[in-house]
Amino acid sequence: MVDVGEKMITQRVAVAEGYIEMRLETLQLIVAGEHKKGDVLAIARIAGIMASKKTADLIPLCHPLPITHVDIKLEPEFDLNRVRCQTTIKTRGQTGIEIEALCATQIALLTIYDMCKGIDRGMVIQSVQLLEKAGGKTGHWLRK
Repeated sequence: MVDVGEKMITQRVAVAEGYIEMRLETLQLIVAGEHKKGDVLAIARIAGIMASKKTADLIPLCHPLPITHVDIKLEPEFDLNRVRCQTTIKTRGQTGIEIEALCATQIALLTIYDMCKGIDRGMVIQSVQLLEKAGGKTGHWLRK
């Protein structure tokens, strides 16, 4: 595990995104709130938040961080038959919070898959990536 004890405590922010593609009928069912398992997007949002708080338990040598804010947006994109997940996470700490944002995004999307696999096993999770990070010695980074 990397020693971050000498690093300054700074405000840190990370933004990640990812997508889950599905059949149009599946997306319509999710958006209409008619899935027999409940509100798919609300449950996925909670799962992502929970995952962000458990990241250090899942990723070897990952520092546990005091998360100060998590925002998970799950937006249907009907033109592409998918749901976009964008996760923003903040902390004040000595190391970055990118892995927590990526983990939360993955788990939110995986929760959608889990809840809908009975009606659409062909769903595809894709393009999970870091969009932006700020804070720390390396400063601000933005995907082009």
